[in-house]
Amino acid sequence: MSPTQGLALAAALTLAACGGDDMRDLEEFAARIKAREPEPIDPIPESERLDAFLYEPDGRRDPFVPENPGADALPVTAERGNAPDPLRRKEELEQYALDSLKMVGTLQQGERIWALIAAPAGQLYRVSTGNYLGRNNGRITGVTEDGIELIELVSDGDDDWRERSTAISLSQ
Repeated sequence: MSPTQGLALAAALTLAACGGDDMRDLEEFAARIKAREPEPIDPIPESERLDAFLYEPDGRRDPFVPENPGADALPVTAERGNAPDPLRRKEELEQYALDSLKMVGTLQQGERIWALIAAPAGQLYRVSTGNYLGRNNGRITGVTEDGIELIELVSDGDDDWRERSTAISLSQ
């Protein structure tokens, strides 16, 4: 008998020994555990009362203000023109190219109208005026039943940015 055949035979015998239809002992054990009265839960421990502490800076600098307030600051908006805000948190649909997104419908509640956008993987998103889409910092300026109007910020190089109007039409 080869080593492979011996190993297969040992595995088959082990599995056969584990089998069987008699599970009465397991069912009895489970019934005993379920029938027990639950133990009481310990009360929440009392928290220690702390004395108030008043911070006196005595001429020391505020630890929450940077030492060089202008060193890490971005140039003011007037100097940056209409460049995108690098500190703005990106929205989910900004990871997709605009031409890969499809408008598949709208929802309306009162005066507010939302567009339904299908992402390439099939997820459905609800967007409205002020949301961002696409890779060019496209901000939604209007939503109608027929489409979405956007203004994208496109780099001209050398930190120059220009606005470009674009739209996504409702897919039929």
